[in-house]
Amino acid sequence: MPSHKQATVVAFGPPGTGGLGHRTDVNLKAAFKYSPLYAEYSEVAVLNAGISSLNGNGGAGDSIPNIGVADGVVNDGGHTFGSYDLNYSDAPNQDEVTVGGGGLPASGYIPNLSSTVPGDISPTQQPVFAGTLPDAGVEYGVGLGGLARPSETTVNVASQKIGSYIKGRSYAGSGG
Repeated sequence: MPSHKQATVVAFGPPGTGGLGHRTDVNLKAAFKYSPLYAEYSEVAVLNAGISSLNGNGGAGDSIPNIGVADGVVNDGGHTFGSYDLNYSDAPNQDEVTVGGGGLPASGYIPNLSSTVPGDISPTQQPVFAGTLPDAGVEYGVGLGGLARPSETTVNVASQKIGSYIKGRSYAGSGG
């Protein structure tokens, strides 16, 4: 286990008065007065959000409304991720994914490998992939297999808690 601390919301060392390598807290707070760093994101709130993210619904940080965590759903107000469910209850069924060109994937498992037209890097200009897609298999490192569907496996994966992980398995009873 590492013995060093990574700075999160509490800066290391005393505040300075500016200059090379020194922060000026007064100026930072004046420049970023609406930053959540100075009000909502305490060390405890950040720790609980991390535990919640690892445990999903039911974790120690499951209800931290001041930073947007409630009932297993994190909502950062569009700051980084928007809103996402820690239990991945909205995981897609790869068999129902819309595929094609225009930025859509080549299959439910493979991104579109086609290049856009010369001079335009917009995904809307990406043609349908015309090549042959590989067959899903059981290559080394694919765990439950290339055809595992997150829409079916996330319930079991999300039910795990820190300390109950099983070496070599995605979850208890899984084949990989």
